[in-house]
Amino acid sequence: MSTGVKRTRTMNVPELALTRQYVEIAEEAEQAFAQVLSTQRFASGPRVAELEERLASYCQTRFAVGVASGTDALLVALLTLGVGPGDEVITSPFTFFATAGAIHRVGARPVFVDIRADTFNLNPELVPAAVTERTRALLPVHLYGQVADMDPLLALARGRDLPVIEDAAQAVGATYRGRRAGSFGRAACLSFYPTKNLGAYGEAGMLLTSEGAVADRARLLRNHGMTQQYLHHCVGFNSRMDELQAAILLVKLRHLEVWNGARRERAATYAKLLAGVPEVVPPAVDPRCEHIFHQYVIRAPRRDALLAHLRGHGVGARVFYPFPLHLQPCFAGLGYREGDFPEAERAAREVLALPLYPELQTEEQEYVVETLAEFYQG
Repeated sequence: MSTGVKRTRTMNVPELALTRQYVEIAEEAEQAFAQVLSTQRFASGPRVAELEERLASYCQTRFAVGVASGTDALLVALLTLGVGPGDEVITSPFTFFATAGAIHRVGARPVFVDIRADTFNLNPELVPAAVTERTRALLPVHLYGQVADMDPLLALARGRDLPVIEDAAQAVGATYRGRRAGSFGRAACLSFYPTKNLGAYGEAGMLLTSEGAVADRARLLRNHGMTQQYLHHCVGFNSRMDELQAAILLVKLRHLEVWNGARRERAATYAKLLAGVPEVVPPAVDPRCEHIFHQYVIRAPRRDALLAHLRGHGVGARVFYPFPLHLQPCFAGLGYREGDFPEAERAAREVLALPLYPELQTEEQEYVVETLAEFYQG
């Protein structure tokens, strides 16, 4: 086995390079911030409203409701759809903690279903067996930037009269059969954490829906249940998006399609380079999907040793995620055990994200793969 190129150099390839993106949009970003500062209006102002309108249009939904984070978007979605104590919500055991954490926070029980080996997303063939009389919602995750297999999940949801809530935190701009992530369920949740494809300069999130009643309820919940100042019709909480975050997101939204296209180009470059390293499995792309590669995640034998080797040679690789949710100590009370979800557990042992962002250079990708190949040759 050989990649055809022996590593003869040392480079530093960061896991993420947000400063490169900032240089590209610095003038636009600073202008947008200056405009907000000049008004001294920072919470739920005209830029939040404009961002909501533009993102609803972009994501092919009727409404968007800005909130303070992606986690809050999940909480608001669950509460808006009436999920609460005694309910069960079916979701993936292989994702970021916030998905199951939000279910727990509203008093419901996360019910995990194993993932597909190829896409890392929820396996729809296994979901029907997990539905009980207590099931209140399905919450698929579009992991790493690829939409889950939605057709069978939506068919099941219709047949059982269950709402679908999409965790699209990592998938803004991704599509499935030509439809955008976030346009399938009764509600969907976006995260604008700074590392996302569309990232704020702090915390921010968004709830998407095409149902007016869901949007209205979400707006109430994000602002302490107020319909007018000091008049509260329900007990909500403070989850308002601020104007500074909306301003920068409006700037970045103008670039998002180009950036996502650049990610796909770099993913294709990795796929070609990795063809010479048979030990690793590059990410699978469902032909029905347009993947936005929030992360470029391979499967690799001896993953932890490989990770140490890459980092030791300046490559900023990372594991998303090393511990499946059903084995998290805080969820021990759910009664799950090792072996319950073998694909999620195998993924947690094997996945490794290589550096990927629009500004990544071909020379840097070549170095990453040379360093990776060197590990297996050794």
